[in-house]
Amino acid sequence: MNLKMMGYYISMLLAVEGLFMFPALILCFADGDSHAGFAFLYTMLITTAIVGILQLLCRKRPSKGFYEREGMVCVGLGWTIISILGCLPFCFSGEIPHFIDALFEIVSGFTTTGATILTDVEVISRGLLYWRSFSHWLGGMGVLVFLLAIAPLGGKGGFTIHILRAESTGPNVGKLVPKMRQTASILYLLYILLTVLNLIFLLIGGMPFFEALCIAMGTAGTGGFGTYNDSIASYTPYLQGVCTVFMALFGVNFGCYYLLLLGDFRRFIRNNELRMYIAILLLSTLLISINIRDFYPTFWQAFHHSAFQVSSIMTTTGFATANFDLWPSFSKAILLALMFIGACAGSTGGGFKCGRALILLKSLRRSIHKVLNPQKVEVIQTDDGFLDEDVISKTASYLSAYVIIMLVSFLAISIDGFSFTTSFSAVTACFNNIGPGFDMVGPIGNFSEFSIFSKLVLIFDMLAGRLEIFPMLMIFSRRTWRKY
Repeated sequence: MNLKMMGYYISMLLAVEGLFMFPALILCFADGDSHAGFAFLYTMLITTAIVGILQLLCRKRPSKGFYEREGMVCVGLGWTIISILGCLPFCFSGEIPHFIDALFEIVSGFTTTGATILTDVEVISRGLLYWRSFSHWLGGMGVLVFLLAIAPLGGKGGFTIHILRAESTGPNVGKLVPKMRQTASILYLLYILLTVLNLIFLLIGGMPFFEALCIAMGTAGTGGFGTYNDSIASYTPYLQGVCTVFMALFGVNFGCYYLLLLGDFRRFIRNNELRMYIAILLLSTLLISINIRDFYPTFWQAFHHSAFQVSSIMTTTGFATANFDLWPSFSKAILLALMFIGACAGSTGGGFKCGRALILLKSLRRSIHKVLNPQKVEVIQTDDGFLDEDVISKTASYLSAYVIIMLVSFLAISIDGFSFTTSFSAVTACFNNIGPGFDMVGPIGNFSEFSIFSKLVLIFDMLAGRLEIFPMLMIFSRRTWRKY
């Protein structure tokens, strides 16, 4: 285990986090909120001290011996540590005085979940609201991916691909171009461009700049933190429509956007995962629109709210324009299914991912064909050729871990004694990084009533869901820390 190289990466990660707290600090003092401003200042000083200690301890780090195991553990530990430090401004300011509550809130931010323990978000200072929403944006594409984009960390071995694979979403993560740093840069440039476009369209609709910035960051990271208690229900249909479109756009694999930049429209249009994603979005929107038609004066209004919620839930953003917990059972069943399916691999969205679902469906079809014709050898085809059997095996392992963690987490938080719907949807919403669930944790509810134990379980679920499970599991495995 290359602990010194891991320590070096984590120190750089914390340095980035401390640097990004600076705008929130400036905003606090500009608003005359010195209490929150000093909370950020104290946190930045603590972060700087830890960075200095790690840099000192890891100054003689070896340049070799950083493999997949180190990459996964580095990502899992890194996200845990930035969450612990990232929640300190909430604690120091007293606006979320309890550490576990503050940790839940910032983990929900970094993992782009959007679940909250706040009962009244409108009383939170602007500096902390900004930090809360910015955590979505930073966590959406990945903090370490950002670090790879701005700093030459790969050395001669190019082993930072293990970090990209551990932090990025999807069953099969690779480089867009031969150089790792260039791949990370392309991803973040696309991410920034879409975020800026989203912000511009919100400003055109008359949304105040601060609110537009927070909403744009929440949309880009498919997070869902807003600045009002009713999410974005009070905004105009135009602004809600902008969010609908951009939530759907951020749920697309960013590799598809790279194909557009290259002018490869044929591969873009023929991408099977993208086709599946769009088909599910459109079909779900149509079915819910028909089902909730009687809830609204016109079909257009029903379609508007249906499209918004389908886009929000499938991309795991979590914004809301209506209390969908009051919709008919059929509509809620569709939304629950979308919570599991999630967005595309390689996007900022969460969930199981359309890419994995596609692999499982093709694998199931192959198994049926194998029973019907045992002598036939059949391989699974993808957009770029044949799918490696190792990817199929890892997808099956991921599904096993996914189901087990869901079941254990549900049993664990059921101790609190809340309804089946509340407990099940809370785990589903946190593990799939969605935010709102149903019943007590619905779009007008929150997670404040859960016990400390349940909140810790849900914190683990949010981190595991965002990091594709295995980085978090490896931290707790004794074999991970053995010397070979």
